[in-house]
Amino acid sequence: MTARRTNLGTSGWIAMTILMLVVACAVLAPLIAPHDPDAGSLLAAFQGPTSGHLLGTDSTGRDIASRLVYGAQTSLVGPAAIIVLSLLIGVPIALVAAWRGGAVAFLVNRVLDIIFAIPGLLLAILTVSLFGVGLWPAVIALAVSYVPYVARVVVAAAERERRLAYVTSLSVQGVGVFRITAGHMLRNLAPLIVGQATVAFAYALVDLASLSFLGLAVQAPRADWGVMVSDRDAILQGHPTQAIAASVAIVATVLSLFVLGARLSGEQPRRRGLSLPRRPGRTPLEATP
Repeated sequence: MTARRTNLGTSGWIAMTILMLVVACAVLAPLIAPHDPDAGSLLAAFQGPTSGHLLGTDSTGRDIASRLVYGAQTSLVGPAAIIVLSLLIGVPIALVAAWRGGAVAFLVNRVLDIIFAIPGLLLAILTVSLFGVGLWPAVIALAVSYVPYVARVVVAAAERERRLAYVTSLSVQGVGVFRITAGHMLRNLAPLIVGQATVAFAYALVDLASLSFLGLAVQAPRADWGVMVSDRDAILQGHPTQAIAASVAIVATVLSLFVLGARLSGEQPRRRGLSLPRRPGRTPLEATP
């Protein structure tokens, strides 16, 4: 486990640095943002980059750089909540299915298949239509849709772990099931879970930004990267700076999460070209007997 934590390589450390900068912006936004992200003036609309507005202003005169910094908060908090909820649901289910096997594993896998067949964005749209637009209805819906992505990988790995000699030895010694799964199996599966959660975080960020772009999650005028990308009026008027800045922030964060997730999972990058991780849950581990 230690080797996986430290062997990030050059690309891994670059990705880690970018993510640390994004997190720092989210946490320290009130201290480092030069202006109030919601304060603007129509007289200052669509100003170009200046010393007072590093990225210029948007259609209502709000500082784009400040909105970009504050946008990191909702753009990270929402996906983080999605992944935490999906892990809290998916990992225990996966461990129970792997340990019990038989009918329990069959039932769990069939339920996961049903959820997996429903597109996450479609489920989020249906949830928002029932409970109203907003960040948290979208978060809950996407969290449910992400449970199979996490659980199916953990089930396959936990089944292999379940058959190892040390598990049998602990069972013979009278060690309880909870202690074996939580104290030993889960600890050995932690690098895989962390790597998959990191990649899933990237997809959750994109999905939530897409919903905000459609006006179904975070709502304008709140600063959010997805909302900033959806500023179509400014783009049509020839002022795409805000949309470009938010798009670059999303792409840089997502690519960094992909690279870091692959490193934490123990995958090695290809020498030629860029190989992005598959969507969580669609890995060769599913084919493991």
